[in-house]
Amino acid sequence: MSDLWPGERTHQVFARWVLSGVQLLLMVLIALGLLDLFYLLVRGVSSKLAAIHSVGELQHVVQHGFAGILLVLIGLELIETVRVYVHDQHVRLETVLLVAVIAVGRHILEIDLHAAGGMTLIGTASLVLALSIGYFLVGRRAPACASTARQHPPADAPEEPR
Repeated sequence: MSDLWPGERTHQVFARWVLSGVQLLLMVLIALGLLDLFYLLVRGVSSKLAAIHSVGELQHVVQHGFAGILLVLIGLELIETVRVYVHDQHVRLETVLLVAVIAVGRHILEIDLHAAGGMTLIGTASLVLALSIGYFLVGRRAPACASTARQHPPADAPEEPR
């Protein structure tokens, strides 16, 4: 029955090809997003700069610019997540939580506080709190795991010179 499944080497080669394709797609999307962000900035400055007559209008424009920048940062963090997975064969929880925090921050910038309901704001605040606590707890756990790994190296690890 095990003859039906491809070998481990075939699986590794296939996974590396897929992950390389994902990285390439992310790079293209980020580059296109950045070019579009520059285009929107130049077009917006040339056409809408004179139309801004209040701080509220300026805040609206700047918030959308920040949301675009955060979108590019999310893409960069996703590339880092894939890169770490290719190298270490596991996904770092810190990176996933960081991407989630950036995504929620981007969403917060786009919320219309006058039109959003109270439950939407409470839900968003709860999500920010949960992600922040999770990121904090994972960050506290990481140094403890690293020190434990130094104290108890795996059995097949070479001994360090003293």
